[in-house]
Amino acid sequence: MTNYVHGFDSEEQLRLTEQAAILAPMVYKEVDFSDCNELLEVGSGVGAQTRILLEKFPRLKITCVDSSAVQLAKAQVNLVGFENRVRFVEQDGCALHLEERFDAAFICWTLEHVSSPLQLLIRLKEHLQPGARVYVTEVFNSSLYTTPGYGHLQEYVEIMSDFQRKIGGNPDVGIELGNLFSKAGFPSCTTRFDGFYLDARSGEQRKIAAAYWKGLLKSAAPALVAAGACTPFAVEKMIVDLEKLDNDENAIFFYQFVQAIVTL
Repeated sequence: MTNYVHGFDSEEQLRLTEQAAILAPMVYKEVDFSDCNELLEVGSGVGAQTRILLEKFPRLKITCVDSSAVQLAKAQVNLVGFENRVRFVEQDGCALHLEERFDAAFICWTLEHVSSPLQLLIRLKEHLQPGARVYVTEVFNSSLYTTPGYGHLQEYVEIMSDFQRKIGGNPDVGIELGNLFSKAGFPSCTTRFDGFYLDARSGEQRKIAAAYWKGLLKSAAPALVAAGACTPFAVEKMIVDLEKLDNDENAIFFYQFVQAIVTL
């Protein structure tokens, strides 16, 4: 795995949990593991998505794989009460090596931080049973669009995306999922788009989305400033733009992520 641009402190760990709840209606709109028993989650982090999966699909047992001992330790705290249905493995997903083969797999917001998404998917396939269901959900930062007047916000997202590329990640990996699954030897996958489309019709959803994006983008600020990729002033102007967007009911904010669905 590459360096994680958002950091590993307690504030970031809390953000991941809150983010999962906000995005769940979008991410899980078509996710169905109701006929599955043993799920492999790669890049499970603090267990935010794991909890949702455990609650939505009561028969699932989940093996959580993550390269960060810090995140796995927090996941064990977050998933107290599910001990009989979850286990934790500290491994790099690109070098995945487990004894079991699973009938389900789930990856969410992970491949953008991985040095070789293709290698991870190849190793993932080796650990899946015939007929396994796979859902992978990933970012597509280039899809961002705002009405004029929010240039600081757009510039900040571009800076963050450029920084991710420099440290070995891919902020547009979502749009490449179809090609990646094909190269990894999976059967044909289907893809769908979802995300944020805010305009004059959005109402209260605008405030929820603005708060979510403020937390997400601020979490990358310490790494960006420390690396000299942006200034504290640029961070402040990005926040001002989001606050403006929060209060401008006619402002347009559009962003899409991509979800790939495969059955082996």
